[in-house]
Amino acid sequence: MVWGAPFSAHAKKMLLLGSGELGKEVVLEAQRLGVETIAVDRYADAPAMQVAHRSHVIDMLDAESLKVIIQREKPDLIVPEIEAIATHVLLELEEEGYNVIPTARAARLTMDREGIRRLAAETLKLPTADYRFANSLDELKEAVADLGTPCVIKPIMSSSGKGQSVCRTPDDAVDCWNAALEGGRAKSTRVIVESFVTFESEITLLTVRSVTGTTFCQPIGHIQRDGDYVESWQPHFMSEAHLLEAQSIAKAITDELGGYGLFGVELFVTADGIVFSEVSPRPHDTGMVTMITQDLSEFALHVRAILGLPITSVELLTPGASATLKAERTSAHFVVSGIEEALRLPRTQVRVFGKPETKPGRRMAVALSADQDIEKARNTAKQAASLLKVEEINHE
Repeated sequence: MVWGAPFSAHAKKMLLLGSGELGKEVVLEAQRLGVETIAVDRYADAPAMQVAHRSHVIDMLDAESLKVIIQREKPDLIVPEIEAIATHVLLELEEEGYNVIPTARAARLTMDREGIRRLAAETLKLPTADYRFANSLDELKEAVADLGTPCVIKPIMSSSGKGQSVCRTPDDAVDCWNAALEGGRAKSTRVIVESFVTFESEITLLTVRSVTGTTFCQPIGHIQRDGDYVESWQPHFMSEAHLLEAQSIAKAITDELGGYGLFGVELFVTADGIVFSEVSPRPHDTGMVTMITQDLSEFALHVRAILGLPITSVELLTPGASATLKAERTSAHFVVSGIEEALRLPRTQVRVFGKPETKPGRRMAVALSADQDIEKARNTAKQAASLLKVEEINHE
């Protein structure tokens, strides 16, 4: 397997659909292996665009715009990084011979909570929360009455927990419906209503499919707030029985999706066993902790796998943790402060994403800390993140 330098006739070309902080790390890892990179997103100066060889700004839900860019660039690899993509175009392009990561079918199913939930629960018979779908407020109220409260309501298509809420009483249904409409993507009014799972912990099991088979990373524990992760740590302790059950579920769903790449499999650990939640066919936000814990980060693993390169092992070098910095308001005129103070903490790193605009709840940076004592690592990461600030500046 060989390829030439970027911009040459024999270059290996990778096109990312979605260019946030996770895509940025994918681009950096691809460039370390001499791959030519193209970043695409719906807004200019997205993080991955700042490090890619070139970029394009398009509405990725616009089928014609998406097709034009891909056919113009003729990439060897099309790598979806977000949910809001006209996935039917990827199916068409795959039939024409384009390589969609991990497959166009996987991209279509996992960009849509309904598709992946039906596949997991109804086809593969994996344990999941009970669920219903609703297309209107009246249908939502019926689903809430059927499942009981509390229950969880999510848009069919969204990212980073946007639009997700907990319906604690039937009277909350209207607010939950409005939150789902506001936070969802692709202008869909369809939502999924899930029964509330009483869990001991939430984990992400990073699962890699490559030419050398299936490889699992150590489990990552995480805490979510408003449907979005705020801290993660690795390894998360699990009993051997729970770990084997988690790996079995992760292998079943990723084998069904097929293709090569890294998958973030989200699972609940309950008193009765492991319950499947969601799967992303790409690096996972909670997996940013692997930039400090593993010899190969989730991004390096993803790139190796999709290039068809071998992955012989994944080593956990040290326990570690991550904690996020989120913005509180919308602004295009801001700075991130506290970096020097955060980096004074032992075995701590900071990644500032370089997003051009803040929005309430938007992740702007992450702090990473390592320690043999996982609780110390978590405390240090949270302390480092608390020292980071998004500050508005006067603009005249």
